[in-house]
Amino acid sequence: MKTTTHTKIPLLILIVLVCSCSTSTTIKSGDIVFRGASQSDLSEAINEVTQTEKATNYTHMGICSVENDTVFVYHSDLGKGVVKEPLELFLKSDDASTYTADVYRIKNSTKPQVERAISKAKDLLGEPYNVTYILEDKGYYCSEYIYELFKQDSVFSLEPMTFKNTETNTFHNGWVTHYKDLGIAIPEGKLGCNPNGMAASKALVFIENLQ
Repeated sequence: MKTTTHTKIPLLILIVLVCSCSTSTTIKSGDIVFRGASQSDLSEAINEVTQTEKATNYTHMGICSVENDTVFVYHSDLGKGVVKEPLELFLKSDDASTYTADVYRIKNSTKPQVERAISKAKDLLGEPYNVTYILEDKGYYCSEYIYELFKQDSVFSLEPMTFKNTETNTFHNGWVTHYKDLGIAIPEGKLGCNPNGMAASKALVFIENLQ
């Protein structure tokens, strides 16, 4: 009578296989990842005045670059400036909260368009974060950075910025404190952009939720 032998797979290997399967395989270079609101006063202020009809709550964004099967994100972050980080680090919260993150892709994007955007993203590494959110000032805030990468292709448009809660028509305390510390007036009505507004662009198509 012939016996059948069963190969036992070590637990560690099984864990690795499971983790590998849970990693996104659909992200491509040029995709834009939008991150959900964090606990900080400034993030809450951004979220409160920029939510769209889709009820998105994005307060940060970056562009993806896939290199040797590893996903990196170029983005401009408060306290860091323009940086390149692995996707896992981009999604890691500074506190106990977790981020919601969604990936979008530019419709009908071409290889030259993506390569040009990634090349410009690299060129801007090390630039400071634009804490005034005024386009003419030095540095880039997160959505301004992405806008700049695709400016030549007119993918995104600028809109008059508001720093007011739409329900109360008053400035969020986070913005009041922020601009008081800077010693300048709140730039209400100046042209700019924000993650929620850009996520609502008809030029983008939703790809997947990461977490």
